Amino acid sequence: MKLLALDTATEACSAALYVDGNIIQRYQLAPREHTGLILQMLDDCLAEGGLSLSGLDALAFGRGPGSFMGLRIAAGVVQGISLAHDLPIVPVSTLESIAHIQMQQHGALRVLAAIDARMSEVYWGAFINKAGTPILQAEEMVVSPDQVPLPDSQGWSGAGTGWGSYAEVLNQRLGDRLSSSVAEVYPSAASIAQLAVAKLASGETGVDASQAIPVYLRDQVAKKAASR
Repeated sequence: MKLLALDTATEACSAALYVDGNIIQRYQLAPREHTGLILQMLDDCLAEGGLSLSGLDALAFGRGPGSFMGLRIAAGVVQGISLAHDLPIVPVSTLESIAHIQMQQHGALRVLAAIDARMSEVYWGAFINKAGTPILQAEEMVVSPDQVPLPDSQGWSGAGTGWGSYAEVLNQRLGDRLSSSVAEVYPSAASIAQLAVAKLASGETGVDASQAIPVYLRDQVAKKAASR
C-alpha cells in the first residue's frame, strides 16, 4: 500500500507518505502558512520515498473539524490529485487523529479530543482505544466547554488545543472522570495515513474527489437549527 496523506486543519501543517508500513512525514507548526508549505511538503515526501503521484494507491486527508480555510486547503489538493490520477480518497477525522496520537504516545485507553473552535466553543469527540484504533463514542460536535457530554466512567484522558484554551472549565465540568490532559496534541498526516490504511484494510473503499469534502460541524449545527 502506497498512500499520501495531508493535514492542514489546525495550526499544524503536515504531509506523510505511507509505503508498506513505513512512513515519511513533513510536519510544522505554522499558523496561516499552510498554503505556502503543503505542496513542498508533499513533494519532499514523494522525493524521499522515490515515488511519483502516479505510483500511489490512495490518498487521505484530515477532513475536519478545524479551521474553515485550513480544511479547504488539504481537501482541494487531494481532490486535484485524485482527479488527475484516478485515486480514491479516505477522509479522516482530525479528532480521531488526535485521539490516535494520544493513544500511541501516552497509552491512553479513553480519550476526550478537543480542538479550540473559537467563539468560546470546542470541537469535541470521545474515543475508546480498541487494539490501538480510536472508536468514536456517540458523535462529534461543536459545543461550549461547560456543556460537553459527561462520560459514564472514569479514566479519560484529554487531548488537543481545546484543553489549552478551556482547561479550567473542562476540568470543572468533567471532575473525577478526567485523569489527565495534554493540550499540545495536533492532528498529523502520519497518524491520518495510518488510520486511512486501517480503514482500507477493514473494507472501506475510499471516495472520489466530489465526495472528499471538509466536515465543519458548525455548518451542521446551523442546518439543524434552520430545520427546527
